[in-house]
Amino acid sequence: MISTPFTEALAAGPLVLDGGLSNQLESAGHDLSDALWSARLLAEAPEAIVAAHRAYYAAGADVAITASYQATFEGFARRGTGSAGAAALIASSVRLAREAAAAEPGGRRRWVAA
Repeated sequence: MISTPFTEALAAGPLVLDGGLSNQLESAGHDLSDALWSARLLAEAPEAIVAAHRAYYAAGADVAITASYQATFEGFARRGTGSAGAAALIASSVRLAREAAAAEPGGRRRWVAA
């Protein structure tokens, strides 16, 4: 088996997942009553997604789960977003989580799950 930093981290002990992106976003006052749920904020408030990930990393999470749970081409199409735009928004869910991970101080490695 090929060893990677992630498999090495798993072998070293448990990794803590975030507490649920939608929970953090709702507690920050965002209305997620939409078919896209938290994925709507990829287009409308990406800074809120970064802030939510950062809050979980600051609270001790090792892994942030991206805002792609409800993000689909069909869902974005219903909101008037074409395929290229939807692909860019879905990709941004990973970019935003990585941005949040990189912004956190300290030498601890942080992970992103999509």
